[in-house]
Order: sequence, then structure tokens, then C-alpha cells
Amino acid sequence: MTKYEFDIIVVGGGPAGSSAAYSAAKNGMSVALIEKEECIAQTVRTSGVTWMDEIQKYKIPKDCYNIINNFEFYSPNNMASITISNDNSDTNDNSDQSSSTITVAGLAAVLDVRKTYRWLAAQAQRQGAKIFVDTTVQHIIKDATTNKIIGVKAVSNKKEVQFYGKIIIDASGFQSIVARSAKVVKPWKKFGVGAEYEAQVEYSSAVESSSQQQQQQQQQQQHTWQLMVGQKYSPAGYAWIFPLAKNIVRIGVGIGKPNSTVDPTQLLNQLIKNKKGPIKKLGKIKPIEFHYGLIPNDGLVRQTVFDNLILVGDSAGHANPLVLEGIRYAIKFGRVAGEVAANAIKQKDTTAKTLQQYQKIWKKEIESKIKSAGRIQDRWMSLTDKQWDQEIQIISHLTPQQFIDFIKADFGLSDTVKLAVTHPKLAVRQLFSMIITQKHGT
Repeated sequence: MTKYEFDIIVVGGGPAGSSAAYSAAKNGMSVALIEKEECIAQTVRTSGVTWMDEIQKYKIPKDCYNIINNFEFYSPNNMASITISNDNSDTNDNSDQSSSTITVAGLAAVLDVRKTYRWLAAQAQRQGAKIFVDTTVQHIIKDATTNKIIGVKAVSNKKEVQFYGKIIIDASGFQSIVARSAKVVKPWKKFGVGAEYEAQVEYSSAVESSSQQQQQQQQQQQHTWQLMVGQKYSPAGYAWIFPLAKNIVRIGVGIGKPNSTVDPTQLLNQLIKNKKGPIKKLGKIKPIEFHYGLIPNDGLVRQTVFDNLILVGDSAGHANPLVLEGIRYAIKFGRVAGEVAANAIKQKDTTAKTLQQYQKIWKKEIESKIKSAGRIQDRWMSLTDKQWDQEIQIISHLTPQQFIDFIKADFGLSDTVKLAVTHPKLAVRQLFSMIITQKHGT
């Protein structure tokens, strides 16, 4: 049996774990970053949608993402149809068209997940963190006297390995291996299940056009995010087409559990086979890789700090309920967790009371926003197909920046109040009044 001693043990080599390891090592700690797979991001479990503000903030390399300029929404009957662009966002109201498009100059992106995750891990490694791959954590180690967590037991090459540390950071994702082994959390009750193909497509058009027009259309498609909602596409979720590169897209379906028992993989295959909605525009589809993942959707219900233990990323439930994305939270609060852990060790106090600073930071930043987004999601889960047509009409009355803030669940109180009071459309005012009610807890 092999034993290692570090200041901080990080379990999980995803964006939360690598970011925590980076920050902890940067703050002078010895750090072990443990990943169960043979290499970082060996398996992809997410579509990798995120936002340009965070990409620029964390200086993610340009070859790690594809910029999104356009957002197309397809309602069940394709009746919702407003186009909003930066040039005419205040006046355009084309309610007789068959789709809804919001054009925004580079405010979102689709990540090359492998490149991004490996870049994050390399950042941690350059700061001095030691990465252990093909190493599966199975149990925690507790001090016999204090009963506090002091390490983890893992298996590598069929041999037991023990890692001892002053603080353990659980970044193991949906399964929360460390926290569940410590019996400080319960399994998630609500969660999203996503299935998708990364595929090569040729794009096709129902109408004949010149070679130049075809090139322009394909160029636009390369930067267009398409969401499909309603029973036609998903009984408790949505379907998507996210472009990654020229003629490379991710086609997927997300299902909310326990709202639906439908198998997302089966539904995805049916959608592709039947060429439903905008999928028919992709032309010939050649799957390259299959992705499957789970993401918590219970809201911020977990305590995320205990004596010698911090939960980050999906282990903490940090996900935006509206589109179930959380990579930006994983990076941001992973870094916060690493810094708070390092400072606690320097103070020689790793109790929950000291580590509480981490929880205070993320609660102040996102707690009210996630609660508000959860209320919107509850509304969406109950919509009929006809109501979805109407809902997209409501969303389409937002300006580009308002739309981005809405879909990001970035509900600033002053802006939300302004929308609820002054927006010219009554339906939009009613939607944001609901958010304000949630924020005030009344």
C-alpha cells in the first residue's frame, strides 16, 4: 500500500477540481488532484455551453471554444417567431414567421470540452499540483480520535493508495463520492439526464441557392445555437443543436428526472431518425462520439462545508436550472474553494466555521439567482405545447442583453425590477414580477 501526504486533496479532475487545485497550489499549498479516468476528460459528459464573459475572465484559449452569435428557438408548433438583433432589438416584432432568432455579437460559446478541461488541469499542474490519473477514490479516512476526515482511500493499478490531507475538496461531480462516503449528503432527488452525439453534418437547404449563399448560410449555422422545446422534442426538458466547429455539431436531448421516465438516448435517436424541426437542416449526420451525463437540479439544498471538507461544482449543486449549465460556476467557485482552503490551513484552523467563508461567497453571488431560475424552470416544466408557443413569444420581446442575462439566470435586482415595471409588454412584466417575488421570498 502506498501513502501520500499533501496539504489539500482534490477529488475529481473536471473544471471544479482543476480550478480548486490551481488556486490552492497558487496559494502555496501542496496539492493532489485525483482523477479516476486514464486521463483528464477521457469521457465527455457535457455539451460545454458557457458565456464569453467567463471565457475572457479566465483567459481560456481561443482554440478551446466556438463563438455563438445567434440563438434560435423552436416551439412545438413553430409558431413563436420574433427576431431580435443588435440593430433593431427595440422595434422588431415579426410574429408571423416560423422561428425565433436572437442575434448577439459573441456573448456565448460552445467549449471544446477536452481541450478546456485539460488546459485547466495543466494550469493547476504548472502551479505545482500533482495529478494522479487512473485513480479511483472509494472511501474516506477518518481520524480515530476526532472522527474528522483526514484523507481518502483509492485504488490505482489494482493497488490501494491512501492520500492524507488537511482539507479534502470533493469535486467528484454528480456522484459526490467523498461527501456520500462521509454520509453528510443524500442523493439528488431532481436531476437532468442528457444524451448527445457529436457529429459531422453537411447542412442542407430546402431551397436552391447559389454557392455563395450556401457558404453564408453554413457560416451562420456554425455560430447558431438552436433550442427545441415542448413535447415534440422532450417531455420534460429540451433538445439542442450546438455548433462546435465547421460542420461539427452536438445534437442532444435533456430530460428532467423524476418528471419524466423517458430514455433520452432513445428519444435522441428518434429525433435524428425522423429529422424533426431544425435537425432536418443538418443534412447527412455522421456521429463521431456519444456523450451522456447527469447534472443535479435540486437547487442549492446542500451544506457545502464541513470540518476539513469542501464541496464544489456538481457535488455542491452549482448549476443554472434554466439550461442546466454550470462550468462557469465550477471554475469560479473552484478557485474560491482552493483559496479559502489554503487560507484556513495557513490559519491552522480547518473547521467548518473557518471554511464557511467559501459558502458565504457563493451564496451571496448566486443563491437568489438560482432560486429565481428554479421558479422559472418549474413554470417551464408545466407548460403545454400551446403555452410554449406563447412563452417563446414572451422571451423574444427581450433585448439581446436582457435575453443573455435571463438565460444565464443573472437576475440583477435593479434590472429585474425595471423590467417588471417598465417593459412595454405586459407578459414580460408579469414574468419578471414572478422573479422579484421569488427574490424577496414572498
